[in-house]
Amino acid sequence: MSSYFYFTRHGQTIWNVENKICGATDIALTELGHKQAIELGECIKMGNIHIDEILYSPLIRAADTAKHISETTGIPCRMEIRLKEQNFGRYESTPRDGREFAAAKMNFVDDFDGGETMLHLSQRIYNLIDDIRNDNSDKIYLLVAHNGISRIVESYFRNMSNDEFSGFGIKNCELKKYEFKDKNA
Repeated sequence: MSSYFYFTRHGQTIWNVENKICGATDIALTELGHKQAIELGECIKMGNIHIDEILYSPLIRAADTAKHISETTGIPCRMEIRLKEQNFGRYESTPRDGREFAAAKMNFVDDFDGGETMLHLSQRIYNLIDDIRNDNSDKIYLLVAHNGISRIVESYFRNMSNDEFSGFGIKNCELKKYEFKDKNA
């Protein structure tokens, strides 16, 4: 049974710079994004952070981030479809800080006109985290995904108000460690 795992958000994209919602749109890394991913790999290697395998979202920004980390550290990586970012429907490519989107994010059963609801997203991410927790191989994983996914991961480990949930995020290539509490505690 795994006792912890790591999570990081992909490197910078042009839509991050332009403050646009990427969502399920497949946006590539900027030069800085590639550099951030390589630097994170170097930090993991130099810091002797133990990771057995990298799981990454199929979207190119996360896949390229994971591959840079893998090449730098020698840690094997593989795609995990459940880590794909939420499809924000009609809000894809709109301003991240738009008032209408901020209000829509509070409606956890809204699919944003053809996207994916927060509840469906939570189900697939919670199922993945449960699979990691119950993995009998004792592997330590690094999940490489997206800001929307980071909210769901954070909510798995702590109670959050709707405002805290919708406002939560991590920086590009920020590394977070999540520890499972003992089920018997």
